[in-house]
Amino acid sequence: MAEIILVSSGKGGSGKSSFTAGVSRALAFNGYKVLAIDCDVGLRSLDLLLGVSDRVVFDWGDVILGRCTADKAIVSGEVSLLAAPPKYNDAFSPEAFAKLVKSVKSEFDYIFIDSPAGIDRGFQIAAAGAEKAIVVTTPDSVCVRSCGRAFDELYASGLTDVRLIINMFEVKPVCKRKLLNIDQCIDETGVQLLGVVPRDPNLGYCSVTGTVPSEFSPSTLAFSRIAKRLTGKRVPLVCE
Repeated sequence: MAEIILVSSGKGGSGKSSFTAGVSRALAFNGYKVLAIDCDVGLRSLDLLLGVSDRVVFDWGDVILGRCTADKAIVSGEVSLLAAPPKYNDAFSPEAFAKLVKSVKSEFDYIFIDSPAGIDRGFQIAAAGAEKAIVVTTPDSVCVRSCGRAFDELYASGLTDVRLIINMFEVKPVCKRKLLNIDQCIDETGVQLLGVVPRDPNLGYCSVTGTVPSEFSPSTLAFSRIAKRLTGKRVPLVCE
């Protein structure tokens, strides 16, 4: 049975979807069966990040509306994908989405639900299907502060197993006090750290083209460590 993990952020631009794709690939590389569900209705991107946009025919909205089965909507691959619908429908309730996720739980080892940024309707729908949560932040005061509201909403919804990812981390700006350091991010959010992903100049290009960063790129090494920590292995938080 899959572990169902919500990936969220307090604000846009934190690299949440790139993180979802990267960690999903890292787990798949280690032999786990992974499903990524895009909940960013109208602004979906996981199909592009995973390089399968030309194979998406149906989305999870079609499943809820009875237009197809979940098996038909899921795009199989190294990482399987369930795409987000192009627009909202009154039938897209938290209860309906949670039922859909539960129906495919037995087919995977991990299910990542990529929530839209913020805490509006899409966030509530995505959170309803999850058992755990990861909040992704960049090490700046605005993004870290916005995480506090996201954490409050997660706890209120019953998701108390929450971990923090610090994304796009750079040492030089931290030393110059232009960005927060790791301890400051943890202290301001009050959430246990799962991992740190350094800024990787190649990741932006790979995200646009749907290609995979090299196995020795900073982001790939970080995603690999985070994936191992998710499976219970004891590895360092930060890439060497």
